[in-house]
Amino acid sequence: HGKGPWWTAQALCRPPRMGGAGIAAAPGHTVDGNPAGMGSCSSPPLCPRAGGGAGMGGPAPPGVRRVRVVKAEAGGLGISIKGGRENRMPVLISRIFPGLAAERCGALRLGDAILSVNGTDLRDATHDQAVQALKRAGREVLLEVKFMQEVTPYIKKPSLVSDLPWDGAAPQSPSLSGSEDSGSPKHYNGTKDRKVIPLKMCFAARNLSMPDLENRLIELHSPDSRNTLILRCKDTATAHSWFTAIHTNIMALLPQVLAELNAMLGANNATGSSKEVKHIAWLAEQSRLDGGRQQWRPILMAMTEKDLLLYDCMPWTRDAWASPCHSYPLVATRLVHSGSGHRSPSPGSELTFATRTGSRQGIEMHVFRVETHRDLSSWTRMLVQGCHTAAELMKEVSIGCTLNGQEVKLTVHYENGFTLSKEEAGSSRTLFLYPFEKLRVSADDGIRNLYLDFGGPEGELTLDLHSCPKPIVFMLHTFLSAKVTRMGLLV
Repeated sequence: HGKGPWWTAQALCRPPRMGGAGIAAAPGHTVDGNPAGMGSCSSPPLCPRAGGGAGMGGPAPPGVRRVRVVKAEAGGLGISIKGGRENRMPVLISRIFPGLAAERCGALRLGDAILSVNGTDLRDATHDQAVQALKRAGREVLLEVKFMQEVTPYIKKPSLVSDLPWDGAAPQSPSLSGSEDSGSPKHYNGTKDRKVIPLKMCFAARNLSMPDLENRLIELHSPDSRNTLILRCKDTATAHSWFTAIHTNIMALLPQVLAELNAMLGANNATGSSKEVKHIAWLAEQSRLDGGRQQWRPILMAMTEKDLLLYDCMPWTRDAWASPCHSYPLVATRLVHSGSGHRSPSPGSELTFATRTGSRQGIEMHVFRVETHRDLSSWTRMLVQGCHTAAELMKEVSIGCTLNGQEVKLTVHYENGFTLSKEEAGSSRTLFLYPFEKLRVSADDGIRNLYLDFGGPEGELTLDLHSCPKPIVFMLHTFLSAKVTRMGLLV
């Protein structure tokens, strides 16, 4: 956040205008703005503050002005406000719209802090409380204001959104820099009162980096993970509607991103290349903090024909693509959970899936969270199909091991099953050969031993792999799953 978590929110408290592949935002909160409105104002008669307190019934304190604004029948007050208690700022008039009551009054100015509305004290009001007080004020509005000289430079800036630190998120690679046909409409910045944010490879999320008890926030994370924009909507329904629109536009840009990535990597030149990117998207990964507390953090997941790759930010260049945070072979990876984070689905429940990968260090498990049911279905389907495709491409895996004190080689073939062979005088002698359907029991000790029982006269085979057996165990299970699925025995 450029200036704290709520600074950005207040800069965009009007719903953003979106078109194509970008989001354009205008700052401030407009109160009863109406181009057709007209009105008048004058100094108000003395009247007591609501609740019987002193203040508006006596002389105004030094520097405080009392203004009466009368709205026209069809018009509004015609001001925008910024600030509020959550921003550690007074409620400030940030814009006065021409032709409406506040402007025709002539007694209000940019930088005025609104101290009260019709006797209701706003000195400690939140932004939303101030907005509601102004909207409920009626046709005749009695304002107590004080000019804040120190905030005048801030108020007279063209826009808060012009200061949003989003410029560093643009792709650095010419092939991914957004061509003339970027899918986004051309925004000619005739006014500085907005900022256009390209949605390509942004991450739209809810309830991720900050609590949202009222379910009104939308988080927009930049592709480089350096900037986060918090959009606060007026209610839950509006937040859901805007999130759906933003998320849908981001997902609609993914085919373009995939084409550009594969062109950059040269994957389209080689059919079946393991470099070809099949899918890429942002999601959230569960991480464990000190003390056992868990939190979600943004992570970018990409899937090729053979690997699952995790990145902290969008890899716009070849060098960045070649340096993922984690890389896992799909053939040794398994989807172990997919669905609601609770025992029974409920509104607002987290949608998660988990993967387990067999590695030389043991089993590595990751829990991921997606934002929509469609995302969950998509990742679930692609992971299962991706693992099976990786098994078909790999065909076989071989590993040296020890059986009954003899150095042997175990080969697991996608079609033929298991082969145990021994090198003798420059040639290979087959000791055992079993198809998959003969396997009765497989197990491992998690350290170095793999146990296989085919029901033959040799009994259970104990193979010392000299390293963690988890990779070969996971590959074995992937081969079996792919073969069963191909045979139509598993839907």
